[in-house]
Amino acid sequence: MSDPDSPDATGGLASRRPLGRLSVSPLCLGGNVFGWTAGESVSFDVLDAYTAAGGNFIDTADSYSGARHGVEGGMDSEAVIGNWMAARGNRDDLVIATKVGAHPDRKGLTAANIHAAADDSLRRLRTDHIDLYYTHFDDESVEVSEIITALDELVRAGKVRETGASNISPERLEASLAFSADDGAASYAALQPHYNLVSRDTYEGPLAEIAGRHGIAVMPYFALAMGFLTGKYRQDRTAESVRAERASKYLETERGRRVLAALDQISETRGAAPATIALAWLLTRPTVTSPIASARSLEQLTPLVALADVQLTAEEAKLLTEASA
Repeated sequence: MSDPDSPDATGGLASRRPLGRLSVSPLCLGGNVFGWTAGESVSFDVLDAYTAAGGNFIDTADSYSGARHGVEGGMDSEAVIGNWMAARGNRDDLVIATKVGAHPDRKGLTAANIHAAADDSLRRLRTDHIDLYYTHFDDESVEVSEIITALDELVRAGKVRETGASNISPERLEASLAFSADDGAASYAALQPHYNLVSRDTYEGPLAEIAGRHGIAVMPYFALAMGFLTGKYRQDRTAESVRAERASKYLETERGRRVLAALDQISETRGAAPATIALAWLLTRPTVTSPIASARSLEQLTPLVALADVQLTAEEAKLLTEASA
């Protein structure tokens, strides 16, 4: 497979985009379902198919766990990914992102907790380094100086290559970047916000402006709005999913209905699934590097990896942008 640090690979998901010192696929495979709604065997199949399509970027978190969702025999997502990498011998081909701060036994972002949680994640992932380490949720009870210093120590120790933030305010993000600059510490290279066609308000504005100004790579989570943007939720039918209740609420909004109509129009013209079009729209947005989407089956993965074959025209992107306004 391609070297994850080589930006020269081209074509499909094998094309690479810069993320700090890393190079990543234009689609990041979400690992939140591994060990939860996807058992280990199915998870291995999905991971195999994603990498076979040229993908190299996998996102997880120390708090993603089927066992903690009450699944009998459920596993930690990190452990599933670690077992898969060990079985395939492909660790050096991949960019693995995980997160700290939300695990029930490792809550918060004190320096001691960050260090302990990183060691826990390394053990579950069966690796000696984390490529991208996010703060999962900001902890405003801890000064940014303590958080950034702890992350910098992990980078200097070789346990982490790049750092990022998720679920953080513009003020705290700016303060964190300023501290890194003043102290010469490792600086956030990535941002993971909640962002998609029906949820634009949180990210667009100050967060997007900061990301653009500092050259931060952005990986939107809930890129498909918990499945709503796949088109499987309609007024006349429901879908079986653990997120069905939350996702179907978008049908109650005018924005949601407008977006579905626009997705349907472009999907029909393109012969592509709504999910593929929704992800392609994100890649037209300034600062977005690689949207995150998960699949609990090979069937669900197919429209995700098809992103590699779709590049929206300016007119198509405008239609979706206006529908989602």
